[in-house]
Amino acid sequence: MTPLPDSFCPTDGTRVPAGSLAWCCPVCRGPLDLDFAPTPAPLKSLAGRVNSLWRYAECLPLANPTVSLGEGRTPLVPLRDGISAKLDFLMPTLSFKDRGAVLLAELALRLGPRQVIADSSGNAGTAIAAYCARAALPCTVYVPEGTSPKKLEQIEAHGTRLHVVEGDREAAALAARSAADEEGVFYASHVFNPYFLHGTKTYVHELWEDLGGRLPDVIVVPVGNGTLLLGAALAVAELHAAGLIDRRPALYAVQSAAVAPLAAAWSEGADDLVGVTPMAPTFAEGIAIPRPPRARQILRAVRESGGAFLTVTEDQIRHAQMDLASRGLYVESTGVACWAAVREGVLGERSGVVPLCGAGAKTGLARA
Repeated sequence: MTPLPDSFCPTDGTRVPAGSLAWCCPVCRGPLDLDFAPTPAPLKSLAGRVNSLWRYAECLPLANPTVSLGEGRTPLVPLRDGISAKLDFLMPTLSFKDRGAVLLAELALRLGPRQVIADSSGNAGTAIAAYCARAALPCTVYVPEGTSPKKLEQIEAHGTRLHVVEGDREAAALAARSAADEEGVFYASHVFNPYFLHGTKTYVHELWEDLGGRLPDVIVVPVGNGTLLLGAALAVAELHAAGLIDRRPALYAVQSAAVAPLAAAWSEGADDLVGVTPMAPTFAEGIAIPRPPRARQILRAVRESGGAFLTVTEDQIRHAQMDLASRGLYVESTGVACWAAVREGVLGERSGVVPLCGAGAKTGLARA
């Protein structure tokens, strides 16, 4: 079996050997990156491969997987001239988080922990729960109070132990991280574990393949903890370095105006978060993250791409959800944020793709 790559801290350079259950930098306690720079396969070589994200085997840090639910290869459909939607709510657990969860479950299976721990506002937790069930791994998911009942039901249905934490999303994360420090625990963090980012990057590899070896002018992504955006940046860098694209698309990051720490930092030209962003109610619960641990990386990725940050109001979210439903697409309220941000023409004549990240059945309609 191909050896696992080492991890390293992007802040201070501390290295963590492959096979370790350490979930963060032992020096600064920050998230880790993977020492892995693959070369994607050319377009013509993809024909006839497995119809899941594992078709991009050269770009994934785990070879010969045994855990899969057929995730990936979601449809790309037009919304209006120049703008298409990628239907990532058609994943096995009905959200894009399956892209990263399958890699975390595969990694955990190889490391053999006594317990898998995750924290989530819902979708990541359901994905981790499903893939741990597939891999027969014991799992506990920490969620904040107020998480959508349908998401809680989905997590428990997979046989996962559910731990509802008093407080907000950050309180759930802190509780999980405390448990993750115990011996023999694998922290399946979609924020701290870099394998998750190497799963989400397949979103862009699929775009590139489905668009015949090119990418749109703008890739629009919702940003809370930034896992889809950072995965997209990884894929763009890989494709560009291999000479498979001749230009890099701009990355547009979308936040709810109610909880927009990254957009606020961007507007001030800062390299990191500024001030304190209070938690506030929003229909876009999945991206309501007041203090994303990878904030510096997210801001840098958007800046280097020539992109920007956009924010959306609660009214924009409601109207976008109904607009998509009128087009036959029933998407959860967080998952419509990108369409809410661009549907009134902010991209101009440029082509763009928005992800529809979660199914409407998870949350129902956003109501005033």
